[in-house]
Amino acid sequence: MANVSELRQDIVTGTWAVIATGRAKRPDDFKTKKRAVIENEKDCPFCHPGKDDKRKPTLVYKDLKGEWSLMAMPNKYPAFDSSTRLNRRENGPFSVVDGVGFHEVIITRNHNLSIAQMKTNQVLEIINAYQERYLGLMNRRFINYISIFHNHGREAGASVSHPHSQLVAMPVIDPDVWRSLNGSADYWQKNKRCVHCVMIEWEKESAERVIFENEEFIALCPFVSRAAFEVRVYPKFHASYFERINQINKTKLAEALRAALIKIDKGLSGPAYNFFLHTTPCDGKDYSHYHWHFEILPKTSIWAGFELGTGIEISTIEPEKAAEFLKQQKV
Repeated sequence: MANVSELRQDIVTGTWAVIATGRAKRPDDFKTKKRAVIENEKDCPFCHPGKDDKRKPTLVYKDLKGEWSLMAMPNKYPAFDSSTRLNRRENGPFSVVDGVGFHEVIITRNHNLSIAQMKTNQVLEIINAYQERYLGLMNRRFINYISIFHNHGREAGASVSHPHSQLVAMPVIDPDVWRSLNGSADYWQKNKRCVHCVMIEWEKESAERVIFENEEFIALCPFVSRAAFEVRVYPKFHASYFERINQINKTKLAEALRAALIKIDKGLSGPAYNFFLHTTPCDGKDYSHYHWHFEILPKTSIWAGFELGTGIEISTIEPEKAAEFLKQQKV
């Protein structure tokens, strides 16, 4: 079983953890040290992806000159590995599943151009790639959930500074999404309405926490923000399945996501941040009660004992003040 990642299930909470044995080999790898972020274009593996190994691109977009502008390919150090078998077993009282799945990187060409610095059409290309690779993997055997995320900056976990997103297709459902799905389903059963639609209507009416809005999308600092300057980008129309988004709405999403990132980048002087997509599982079940969205979390603080021990996050600024500040940042 060497170098095969495992999914281990907690018997108390029911949540899963990934034990990715191929990503850290020795205890010394975990010693506290400054993260080595590759800054030099000459040494950057994403400036010439796949050049020194046998990985084949899963997606390539080209510009008018015929040069690649975006490329998706398998992660060189995957948390999940493709396999034709999904081994389930018990280890004492615990359930263990092989880490079967797909782990890809989605790379844009310009080494120094963050998403906040891109034009809308360049962000649209990234959204197109998210959808295309999602559709390409959602029906693969054993795949029940696809996570799409982007780490920007050292503090956000980016080991390579070259802008790139990641896509992980896996056999289990993300615990955070699972809680969100359950909450959405409970609200739907009690009120026969989408909880996110209700929240969006309320936010639009008050306008206190809205930082950007176009015809189809809204970006806001949530009333219950988990972190300072947290922003979420929602479709204003009810939509459960990200992969079904049409071209017009993708353009509007690119505009809204870009605007939110520009405001965070300008207002907070280029902070590290993570953003990720929360959408429905691809396990064939009905999740029409859910409302997909993107969440953006700037790295403005570090979790300490209280947050780690309770799971309750402390935001050091009211979302109303955060939104007021971000509104002032020009796009």
